[in-house]
Amino acid sequence: MRLEGSCQCGAVKFRAESPHPYPYQRCYCSICRKTQGGGGYAINLGADNASLRVTGKQHITVYHARLKDPEDARAHRSPAERHFCGTCGSALWLYDDRWPELVHPFASAIDTALPASPESTHIMLEFKAPWVAVEAGPKDRQHDRYPEESIAEWHERLGLAEGA
Repeated sequence: MRLEGSCQCGAVKFRAESPHPYPYQRCYCSICRKTQGGGGYAINLGADNASLRVTGKQHITVYHARLKDPEDARAHRSPAERHFCGTCGSALWLYDDRWPELVHPFASAIDTALPASPESTHIMLEFKAPWVAVEAGPKDRQHDRYPEESIAEWHERLGLAEGA
C-alpha cells in the first residue's frame, strides 16, 4: 500500500510503500509521548525505506533521543533518527540504520486512509505516564517493554500482510 504523508504546515511531504499498513502498535515510552504530543503514545507503521520519497527535505530536522535505562543512571544517544518538520514540529518518521531496509512513518503524519486494526499491541507500558489510561480491547496484547512479535509477524498472523 502506498502511504502518503505530510507535516501540518505542508512544508514536507513524503510517500513510501508499506506491506504492513495497519496501525497496530501503540508505544507509551516517554520519548514517543513527548515527541508526539498525542494521547500518551505514538503509532509507528512499517514501510520499505528504499521507496521513501520526500519533498521539502530542507525543512527536516533529525532528533536522536536520549535513552535512560531505569537500572543505569547514565543516558546515551539513541541510534534511531526521528524526523520532524523543522518549521511546524510535526513528527514524520523514524529511521534506524540497524534495520536499513525499514522506515517507520508515524501514523499521525499519514494522509492516506489507513485500514482499521482488528487488535492493537501496547508496548513500553513500564514507562507510560500515570495519567495515561490504556484502552485495550479484548484481543489486544500488552508488554512492559518490546514484544517478541515484529510488525511483519503481526500482519502475517492476522492475514493482513500484502499478498497474504
